[in-house]
Amino acid sequence: MADVQTLKQLVLGRKDVQDLTDVETEVPPDLMTINMGPSHPAMHGTVRIVLTVDGERIVKSDVQPGYLHRCFEKEAEYATYTQVFPYTDRLNYVSPMINNCGWAMTCEKAMGITSLIPRRAEYIRVIVSEMSRITDHLTCVGASAMELGAFTAFLYFLKAREWLYEILEIVSGARLTHSYVRVGGVSKDLPEGFDAQLTHCLDQIEKVMVEVEAMLNSNKIFRDRMAGVGAISREDAIATGCVGPIARAAGVDYDVRKDYPYSIYPEVEFDVPLGTTGDCLDRYLVRIEELKQSIRILRQCQKQIPPASSTGEGRFMIDDARCALPPKTDTYNTIESMIRHFKHVMDGIKIPAGETYTFVEGGNGELGFYLVADGTGRPYKAYVRSPSFVHLSTASKIIQGHLIADIVPIFGMINMIGGECDK
Repeated sequence: MADVQTLKQLVLGRKDVQDLTDVETEVPPDLMTINMGPSHPAMHGTVRIVLTVDGERIVKSDVQPGYLHRCFEKEAEYATYTQVFPYTDRLNYVSPMINNCGWAMTCEKAMGITSLIPRRAEYIRVIVSEMSRITDHLTCVGASAMELGAFTAFLYFLKAREWLYEILEIVSGARLTHSYVRVGGVSKDLPEGFDAQLTHCLDQIEKVMVEVEAMLNSNKIFRDRMAGVGAISREDAIATGCVGPIARAAGVDYDVRKDYPYSIYPEVEFDVPLGTTGDCLDRYLVRIEELKQSIRILRQCQKQIPPASSTGEGRFMIDDARCALPPKTDTYNTIESMIRHFKHVMDGIKIPAGETYTFVEGGNGELGFYLVADGTGRPYKAYVRSPSFVHLSTASKIIQGHLIADIVPIFGMINMIGGECDK
């Protein structure tokens, strides 16, 4: 109170001010418009928000994605179905293996070969998908904690993410843009020693999670910045099309792996965590629990996956000349295989004319691909139902009434991935 009195005395000591009412009239009553992004750490480099503020309070906002220019849907029209896989890597580039699987399943559904995919190939797809889900959640939680000042949690989780990226690089040959899955299976089998590497990695990640949860869960600063901030109701989440951790944090019990089971997910046990308040804290807690469930799924897959073999369920690729490339030795030694290889690469896999939509559970929720085929080796039209784009559309409503500083945790927990937004 002494400080306030001192301030009053200083103000009233000015010759042009008679009382505090005169000071209030000097403050402009108009709202202020400011830019936040795209060159702002919390905007992740690809989003601009035009804010109208009353002091520090947000009155309204205009969220503008579109600074990445990914052009996935148009580029897909000029590529063969196999050549589209590198483009899917660049949608949600934090968990690209899930994108790979979604595109492959769409093509397989259009060809009518979904039930023919070897079981080992299906298990491999689920394994790399769940590894990617873990990398996605580790990145989201770690980066969000760092933006609130918890830099140690960021370092711990990004370290854990690198362990998984190293294994995925051994599997696919690329650290981030894997392009590993193929129509009919995967490009190659799991490498020797994969199981032991993954087991060790999961053990280490579980230890890191214990440390990070101890740092964050009961941290007063972290909870004050997250609890009650950016809350969305269950009804609003459904009305705006929210999916994944954001919808589940609001109590929406929807997970594609449970509600529309695909691949070998019906054969593994896992729980779908739900929140109650739909705020940033619940989104954080849901993602932490999903990390544990993904580890649970991976350990089951390690036990259940069929052993590798050149025939039957142990193959990593379907035995179908429409999809699979011939063995290299045959390509170099027989004219029939060489022609098949050439036609496959140059003309692409032929998918019958028609329309198909297939969806999977991505790192941020339902990730769907809508395909229009015309019987050639290239898509006539392709559309991606990207969860990040849907969630970003809710940002303007969620941040309204909050402080400018609250945009940081809200935007972090929305987990906007630019590659999915500007598509």
